Amino acid sequence: KFDFLGLKTLTVLAQAEKMVRQAGHDLDIASIPLDDRKTYEMIGRGDTTGVFQLESSGMRDNVLKKLKPDTFEDIIAVVALYRPGPMDNIPSYIKRKHGKEAPDYLYPTLEGILKETFGIMIYQEQVMQIAQELSGYSLGGADIVRRAMGKKIRSEMAQQRQTFIDGAVSKGVPEAKANDIFEQVSKFAGYGFNKSHSAAYALVAYQTAWLKAHYPAEFMAAVISADMQNTDKVVTFIDESKNMGLRVLPPDVNESYANFVASGSGLRMGMAALRNVGRSAVDSIVAAREE
Repeated sequence: KFDFLGLKTLTVLAQAEKMVRQAGHDLDIASIPLDDRKTYEMIGRGDTTGVFQLESSGMRDNVLKKLKPDTFEDIIAVVALYRPGPMDNIPSYIKRKHGKEAPDYLYPTLEGILKETFGIMIYQEQVMQIAQELSGYSLGGADIVRRAMGKKIRSEMAQQRQTFIDGAVSKGVPEAKANDIFEQVSKFAGYGFNKSHSAAYALVAYQTAWLKAHYPAEFMAAVISADMQNTDKVVTFIDESKNMGLRVLPPDVNESYANFVASGSGLRMGMAALRNVGRSAVDSIVAAREE
């Protein structure tokens, strides 16, 4: 299954990258390291206004500041967990990450599948791997289990339960334990998230965070430009820019363009953000100036 989503964040990334290159820096956003300490420190402080998927106040205060993510896997996990249902597991994830609660892997052979999430089932792929490892399912068969659990199809659930338990018993798992694991997996599967989907979101989130950490002026200029028609957001982002120590320079017919642009250690306001100033007028001013 593929989801093709139109995200304005991709435009923000492209515009920021373009400004960084125009300033003389060589940057390929697709090749940045995924273990950048400066980026994770910024995320851990909750300084994520304008960062894709990580900017809500609940995400900043209740998750990022407490979790202090320091791996890309953490970002994938919080994107998947921060939704109704899975959200209940966030306190445990945070405690286990910091060694304040012991992980529970359900059964010794499942540790390899659940270790990266500290024993908490987060992804649909984990449901499929558990069925494969514990009960000998093929991955195709495991996907049928995942679908039956996710949609709570009673007749199919009853059939799969027996297959799951029989397979587990044949591999030496006690029947009562197999039954218990089926129950736990089934309860989770209703709101499990695709890791593949979450990883794609997490990559865009990380890339925006990395740009904010390393090229704040270019990043904020691109973020504001993407929301120039929303006055409330423009005000919020300008305030954030000032909090970050960036100077926000006023519009200037000799310096401004339609969009916000990076200017030295700050931002130059875009003329198209002014009330009743249309882009075509701004384009004429810029063309005349360049001529």
